[in-house]
Amino acid sequence: TADEVPAIINSDPPITYLSQRPVLQPKESTPPEFLYTLKNPQGKVCVRASLGVEYVVRENNKNYYFNVNPSFTRVTGFCGAQKSVFSLEFDGGHLEFTFIKVPTVAFISMINKTYVGVVSNDKLFKAKNGLSFQCKSQTTLILASFLRVKLVPMQIQAFGLANGAFGKEVECWEDYNKRMIPIILGAVAAAVCLIAILTYVLVRERRNQGYEQL
Repeated sequence: TADEVPAIINSDPPITYLSQRPVLQPKESTPPEFLYTLKNPQGKVCVRASLGVEYVVRENNKNYYFNVNPSFTRVTGFCGAQKSVFSLEFDGGHLEFTFIKVPTVAFISMINKTYVGVVSNDKLFKAKNGLSFQCKSQTTLILASFLRVKLVPMQIQAFGLANGAFGKEVECWEDYNKRMIPIILGAVAAAVCLIAILTYVLVRERRNQGYEQL
């Protein structure tokens, strides 16, 4: 349909060569973070994502890892008024996001013909139009019993990008907990100290009053 015209493959920067096939590693390492953008046929940024991607494959009771290399990854997909598809393609597989304004947001992923996984019918990375979803904490998506994808850190937006820039951030639950738990613990500690001080003052005043004479 007219709403699903293939978008221009990202050319900022022009490193879209697919020449390195995935090689699973026995040890885990931090995936490189990169800013990916998808443009519509008019050249405007319609999807923007900053993230690092790591695949975790479980095989023979062992974990193996593969980090997506931005230098050998290209962006494809399309942008529509209600639906956008954003795919990171590399030699041997791709990671695909499907964004829908209402009512659901689905995430689909595939590494190659051997390891296939999908998360569907889940509302992931929810944000109002014009806002971006941000999560500095690690986000782990379980695609299958033998396949997981880790996204760290992540900021992503598919609709309402003003001048191609991220909108105001919507904080993920993990980041919220990390930020609020120390505040809550500090408030509790302060309350306990205040109660202890008040108790001490009341006991001291009562002792100073002594006994009334008959």
